[in-house]
Amino acid sequence: MDYFRNIGLIGRLGSKSVIDTLKHLTRFLNDRGLNTILDERIAQVMPGHGQQTSTQKMMGEICDLVIVVGGDGSLLGAARALAQYHVPVLGVNRGNLGFLTDISPNEIEEKVQEVLEGKYTVDSRFLLDVIVKRDGVPIGEATALNDCVLHPGKAARMIEFELYIEGQFVYTQKSDGLIVSTPTGSTAYSLSGGGPIMHPKLDALVLVPMFPHTLSSRPIVVNGNSELKMVISPNNGAYPTVSCDGQKDIACAPGDTITVHKKPHKLKLLHPLNYDFYSTCREKLGWGTKLGD
Repeated sequence: MDYFRNIGLIGRLGSKSVIDTLKHLTRFLNDRGLNTILDERIAQVMPGHGQQTSTQKMMGEICDLVIVVGGDGSLLGAARALAQYHVPVLGVNRGNLGFLTDISPNEIEEKVQEVLEGKYTVDSRFLLDVIVKRDGVPIGEATALNDCVLHPGKAARMIEFELYIEGQFVYTQKSDGLIVSTPTGSTAYSLSGGGPIMHPKLDALVLVPMFPHTLSSRPIVVNGNSELKMVISPNNGAYPTVSCDGQKDIACAPGDTITVHKKPHKLKLLHPLNYDFYSTCREKLGWGTKLGD
């Protein structure tokens, strides 16, 4: 059991319900003698909060626990900033689906208190490091928890690229791009593209072609430790983009190389004791719902 004394609070900007939940959480934690530290960005829209503030990265160094209030997008951003510090992260859902932020607002006090008492499960999720090189020189780097996606950017046109896995040539493809997803991201964009749902404990990656110009291109599942390389054909007229978690973009050019591999640091994600991945899928994806229900 971890001992949580300094607790960081991160919230999605632009939401009154998130602000209300953060105020509630701050009072709840302070009443128990715990030190709360607000993300400096959300603190700017909470005048008179009276709490210590910090950047998200600094939270990784000074906090024993970080609670993220918002949707999965908020937790994705926090995960990229905090994973290297091994600080545990807990999600409160104030978004839509909530695959990662699994505590509902009406059970905050009960579930957070359980976590403070050591009643939780720990889920380790791996992330991806993405490097774009031009003439062998890195021009952009990013991290992803869900996925990295090679896509045309603003232009609606096909991309031609080569794919290598562990140095072995796989194929040359013409398509709208490629989704490289972790198990965490398999219920996100990859799912929409026709990829499989992978259990979070799997050590694997799924590669999902986006509208490939051939009927034989299908998703491929590979070992999670594989190094992937995509080489954008020099013949491309388009200048594609690599997006990480849909939040961080790297502009590419014909001839660029994109390398993807597992990040050495994992996200330490906490869940209430009653967390059940399959139950979450049933609820969020409507498994077993009958017509008319």
